[in-house]
Amino acid sequence: MRLSRRTLLAATPALAASSTSAAAAEQSGRRLQTGFERLQATAYAQLSGQHIGIVTNPTGITRDTRHIVDVMHNDNQVNLGAVFGPEHGFRGTAQAGGSEGRYDDPATGLPVYDTYLKSGRPLADIFTASGVDTIVFDIQDVGARFYTYIWTLYDCMEAAQLAGKRFVVLDRPNPVTGREAQGPVLHKEFATFVGRQPISQAHGMTVAELAHLFNGEFLTTPVELDTVRMTGWKRSEFYDASGLPWVPPSPNMPTPDTALVYSGTCLFEGTKLSEGRGTTRPFELLGAEGIDGRWAAEVNRLGLPGVHFREAYFAPVFSKFQGKTIGGVQIHVHDRAAYDPVRTGIALLVTAKKVWSGFAWRSDNWIDKLTGSTRVRTAIDAGAGTDEVVAGWQQELAAFRKVRKEYLLYR
Repeated sequence: MRLSRRTLLAATPALAASSTSAAAAEQSGRRLQTGFERLQATAYAQLSGQHIGIVTNPTGITRDTRHIVDVMHNDNQVNLGAVFGPEHGFRGTAQAGGSEGRYDDPATGLPVYDTYLKSGRPLADIFTASGVDTIVFDIQDVGARFYTYIWTLYDCMEAAQLAGKRFVVLDRPNPVTGREAQGPVLHKEFATFVGRQPISQAHGMTVAELAHLFNGEFLTTPVELDTVRMTGWKRSEFYDASGLPWVPPSPNMPTPDTALVYSGTCLFEGTKLSEGRGTTRPFELLGAEGIDGRWAAEVNRLGLPGVHFREAYFAPVFSKFQGKTIGGVQIHVHDRAAYDPVRTGIALLVTAKKVWSGFAWRSDNWIDKLTGSTRVRTAIDAGAGTDEVVAGWQQELAAFRKVRKEYLLYR
């Protein structure tokens, strides 16, 4: 099949939007610079005289896709001595719930330490053993409370303080904008690695802003913290306006479109339905055996802003329903500015339970860890509609938004 330019662009609207958004930023004379780009431009002045260790993963890249560890290792202006890998690993070889362990990086010879599921004194001991003076953090986040890299950030800040290390965060964009916080706020008794502290489900912050929030509100003893801000980023902008290449932060976050829906549809990890893992569109495809077109019809009737739902059939190659053809929906966001991912996720749960007799939560009530309390699960089980469920967290969300506002670094 031969594709014309017109056919290609029609088939890939996200690509066209990306080019347009990035070009508009360039034409206005405003080019985004990441925290690393700004640090490098100063010949690493904020790291001068320090022995550095860096917490990063495959997203820690330059605009021309070189990894910052490789760049820093080859630059005699900075003394890089260790790398610390999070979930999925420094080079990204591990799937969800895995890491790379301790090894020496073949490309640089640097020791790589595993931080995954480590915190407190054990993680502080790793920092001490590495012999570094300053811990640098540079990982691309996706804006959701249950995405574990922000809790790697929190754990590393706490451990750095215990080990007497300085901590520096290099900022990157929130790919789904920083306009506002959305969704339920975590209750402390439900704290896990998918939510250590009471922030909202979609936090609307960058990692540097979160670092200041963690330091000011949650760490018992603050760490010595510095951040290198971006320039040229606006809170209203999606990732395609940045002009930066997208590297999947984890194996099931292939595109910025995935990040757009993730803070809502990741809730399906807490159900017996597939959240689309094992497909080419994780978190955009949802389904299970026995579901048909009635689900898409039911949720479309709600008229949710910015989104349509298509009846879809798919066969995951791993995870839930591996190798089985199942039915469900595919999410098609047509107006990103109007779209509310958390409300949409709740509406999908409510309607799935309504139209499919097989609907069930995971037996460990993982949904409570994801939403941050029992409220969402018990409300849906009691027959509450979308509006009633969403109304249940508004007071706590308003309180978090007030605290959050004090730590925002960008307009």
